[in-house]
Amino acid sequence: MGDRLAPAERAAAIATAIDSVRARLDSAGGTDVALIGVAKTFPAEAVDAAIDAGLIDIGESYAQELAAKVEHFAASPPANAPRWHFVGQLQRNKVRRIAGAVHLWHSVDRSSLIAEIAKRAPGAAVLIQVNTTDEPQKAGCGVADAPALVERAMELGLDVRGLMTIGRQGPPAQSAPAFATLRALADQLDLVECSMGMTADLEVAVAEGATMVRVGRDIFGERPSGER
Repeated sequence: MGDRLAPAERAAAIATAIDSVRARLDSAGGTDVALIGVAKTFPAEAVDAAIDAGLIDIGESYAQELAAKVEHFAASPPANAPRWHFVGQLQRNKVRRIAGAVHLWHSVDRSSLIAEIAKRAPGAAVLIQVNTTDEPQKAGCGVADAPALVERAMELGLDVRGLMTIGRQGPPAQSAPAFATLRALADQLDLVECSMGMTADLEVAVAEGATMVRVGRDIFGERPSGER
């Protein structure tokens, strides 16, 4: 959505975009797949529009931005409160600031972060992020390390709901093996949730067993930074 849109036009565009993404999910056989609207870098007003359109699961990647949006909605609560999903790389020293706000932590990928979340948000719901593509620029633990991290999180009392991954850069079909690996690993560990698939490759993710997809661009528009 262009910044030059009037507020009412932006809200209408976001509502239409959400309907379009849900239609894509339905067409791919993902009627029951949860849609997370990733609103990083977009203002609280864009989140307001998404909530008004019935999308309350909102993803954020930056602790400072999430904290600011939490304050915004605390000051002016909507009829339906957003459920905040933290989906970005997270520094351990940022956990305390947002611990009370996060509904589901998607990007837990190391023991030190597990310990900090367990300390600041006992019993929190988490996903273990796995680097299923072996791309060095991506966060996530190795596939072989995931079972130990799941066990550690459970030992510390966290509610491990499942796993998360990011598909391979390039044509969407190239992400299929990575998504299949995550689904197989989740099944092996007796975990339900697989958070995988974004704007470009959500159909591939649904075909491989995603239970959640994280969509930013096709809901809120292009980001100036070009982030996915």
